[in-house]
Amino acid sequence: MVALQSPAAAETLEGALGRAYGNNPTLNAQRASLRATDESVSQALSGYRPRISGSADVGAQQDRTTLPGGTSTQNYLPRGVSLSISQTIWNGNRTQNSVSQAESQVFAARETLRNSENQVLLDGVTAYMNVMRDTAILGVRRSNVEVLEEQLRQVRDRFNVGEVTRTDVAQTEAQLASGRSDAAGAEANLRASLATYRQRIGVDAKRLAPARPLDRFVPKSLDAGVASALREHPAINAAMHGVDVAQLNVKVIEGELYPSLTATGSISRRWDLQGSDVERSSAAIVGTLSIPIYEGGQVYSRVRQAKEQLGQQRISVDIVRDQVRQAVMASWATVEATKLQVSAAQAQVQAAEVALAGVREEAKVGQRTTLDVLNAQQTVANGRVALVSAQRDRVVATYALLSALGRLSAQTLALKVERYNPRTHYDMVRDKFIGLDTPGGR
Repeated sequence: MVALQSPAAAETLEGALGRAYGNNPTLNAQRASLRATDESVSQALSGYRPRISGSADVGAQQDRTTLPGGTSTQNYLPRGVSLSISQTIWNGNRTQNSVSQAESQVFAARETLRNSENQVLLDGVTAYMNVMRDTAILGVRRSNVEVLEEQLRQVRDRFNVGEVTRTDVAQTEAQLASGRSDAAGAEANLRASLATYRQRIGVDAKRLAPARPLDRFVPKSLDAGVASALREHPAINAAMHGVDVAQLNVKVIEGELYPSLTATGSISRRWDLQGSDVERSSAAIVGTLSIPIYEGGQVYSRVRQAKEQLGQQRISVDIVRDQVRQAVMASWATVEATKLQVSAAQAQVQAAEVALAGVREEAKVGQRTTLDVLNAQQTVANGRVALVSAQRDRVVATYALLSALGRLSAQTLALKVERYNPRTHYDMVRDKFIGLDTPGGR
């Protein structure tokens, strides 16, 4: 396939995908979403910890007493401080189930991130190969215009000496106009592909090296590929973790129907309640057992609702499995088809070039018309365009199959980038019980 510049200093497909892995805004947004989901575990774990609060107050009080002998006025400055602590001892296992639910949400978010990486890398491959294809097609179209321009000069010279008619000149001019139109369309397509490349990769495409299909990652058989995808695909894993989240949600809501036991301790001191020398201190420890008897049927309705949502999520897993199976089978068929298309396109170009050479020789001795030569030239140009497109499709198809299998990742491709480890942030915030700063310093 034709490259933009000399491959010596060219950007490789692996290098471009490395840029996309580090800079793509969609992928970075999904990573931020995962980090936000990590905090749900810390929030759920707070249910095991006590709640501590303090208060202080100060005010002014004046008591005025009017008696037959006169009026008595007393001014006070009542003030006090208090500290209370509350610890949940048991709440129907809601805290335990909430922690498990939050962890399942994190696992689902990690698989969603893997799936996003899968799609972003495939989009990067597609953008890269589209630029390669459109650059090569533009080269073919421009080369065709140059050939037609030379051919038009020759036809005009022959017309001037009476060897051909005005019709031959008009046919060549028409073919040249069509070739220029095709070149303009190819240039517009290349500009659009360059813009998409900038969006997907994060930098402008300047010098791109040819890429090869990923045949080494293609499964030995379609059945093996389908079985692997159903076992490993991140979209399926995310949906299965979603089932866990929904199932635990049922348990969390059911826990609201169980009794809860709470221990509360408090200590306080007050001054100047009735005089400047009066102080009062108090301390208390109270255990509270709360038993829900009837809450209007709301909790029962929410449990039923959660069970229906659980059933919906289980159905969603089957839907995702069917989608993955279809994607693998379609991608497998595309890979097989593109192999034949490349071979056919190569044979087409070779035959068309031989035919063009023969038609030109026959035209010199009057056995072929100018239109025959123009048609043969157009067949060669179209064949080269078809070959370029087939080569592009061949490369993209293998990456699309790897994506359908759920294996298109920085690790699989051995990209030379710093890989994002989702556990790093999770370990930093899971047991963090105080502080406003994120691990990133925000």
